[in-house]
Amino acid sequence: MQVSVKNISDMNCIIIDDDKLSRKVVEEFIQKTESLELTGSFSNAPDAIQFLKQNDQTNLIFLDIEMPDMSGLDFLDTMKKVPQIIIMSSKGKYALNAFEYDVTDYLLKPIQYARFYKAIDKAMNRMQRNSIAAPENEEIFIRKNSALVKLKCDDILFVEALENYVIFNTQNEKYTIHFTMKLVEQKLPSNKFVRVHRSYIVNSRCFNEIEDNSIIITTGEGRKIIPIGKSYRDNLMNALNLISK
Repeated sequence: MQVSVKNISDMNCIIIDDDKLSRKVVEEFIQKTESLELTGSFSNAPDAIQFLKQNDQTNLIFLDIEMPDMSGLDFLDTMKKVPQIIIMSSKGKYALNAFEYDVTDYLLKPIQYARFYKAIDKAMNRMQRNSIAAPENEEIFIRKNSALVKLKCDDILFVEALENYVIFNTQNEKYTIHFTMKLVEQKLPSNKFVRVHRSYIVNSRCFNEIEDNSIIITTGEGRKIIPIGKSYRDNLMNALNLISK
């Protein structure tokens, strides 16, 4: 079975499982899970391989292990570029081998929806981390509830640390994700964003005032005063010099 992709923000997924009932259960789980889009369901690995050769937008594969002709692990061995994998098996003995392939999760059959959803949460978090590492496209994907929202880097005013989370602030919206400031700093375009404090990264094109040791940014909620850390001040001044040339 093949179906068309409907939304670019969905996580496109396929199922590979020789058991018809198992495929049907997972198809139903996918149907009621927001941000999952089923693009193919296959009873064997060779058919899935042919599909993947012509469809490189697959983000996630639900993969059975014990299948005739070609097992799930054999399938992984044939793939040069592998999307995220969630293994589905009635046996736990393959788990060690499976995780050597860096699979996202391992689900034991019969699969319950609560456990399925937890695996999807892992997959979406991993997709989010990978998606944020694309500054060449000048956009990132931010998790909002169970959906992935595409956000233009130019729309980000500043990023603020909050314990184990970071908050992406735009003119009228805030997006909170489980991430680190160090990784955010590495992934955002360095020609636009500068670290000014251990808890703040600012879009250097979005502020007009520096008062003493603070940056003033105008947001939809009013003026935001962002402190400049002593160890970050020189870095900020260098960035401003580059912009002023």
